[in-house]
Amino acid sequence: MLCFTLHVMRLMHRLFVRKELETLWGPASMTPQPRDVREMIAHLRWFLRLGPRPRFDHFTYWEKFDYWAVFWGMGVIGSSGLVLWFPEFFAKMLPGSWFNIALLIHGEEGLLAVGFIFTIHFFNSHLRPEKFPMDPVIFTGRVTEHELLEERPAEYERLAAERRLDELEVDEAPVWLPTLAKAVALVAVTLGLLMVGLILYAVLASF
Repeated sequence: MLCFTLHVMRLMHRLFVRKELETLWGPASMTPQPRDVREMIAHLRWFLRLGPRPRFDHFTYWEKFDYWAVFWGMGVIGSSGLVLWFPEFFAKMLPGSWFNIALLIHGEEGLLAVGFIFTIHFFNSHLRPEKFPMDPVIFTGRVTEHELLEERPAEYERLAAERRLDELEVDEAPVWLPTLAKAVALVAVTLGLLMVGLILYAVLASF
């Protein structure tokens, strides 16, 4: 909840203090836009070999989906969690039936989040052939020029046209970071697959 609060405060600061309106629209915005719908359709066509691969920019449609799933889920799991955490306080304002609803919502949202993270999110971010077993960008904060050109050609061309590629160039990551990424990947993938297996077992056992 602290992380979520700080994130929202940072967004408000960027919007109202620094006047960075590109936070709300444009290639560096997490706001869903018509371009995302076109790219999603084009991506599906590419999967079926019916068209070329979309030319993605800074954020893709699935990254925005991930972001807003967490944003919405934080409100759901956070509010229900607070009700369950401080029942005496909220019992002064809420009827008893709401605690049963909060317990159900909290558990289902947690299960949904875990299932989504270790299947859809893991595949999109780490388990794709070009990233397996883990994309080290979460540790390094860096992508190579080849990766940028290959995966987000629209962003590469935009930055090149703005003559900003040189200013974004940084030194290579320390040599120990890839080793750390592989170690974390092994643990995360193992725990993730175990968790998905337990979810499937619980679902099948309920029938």
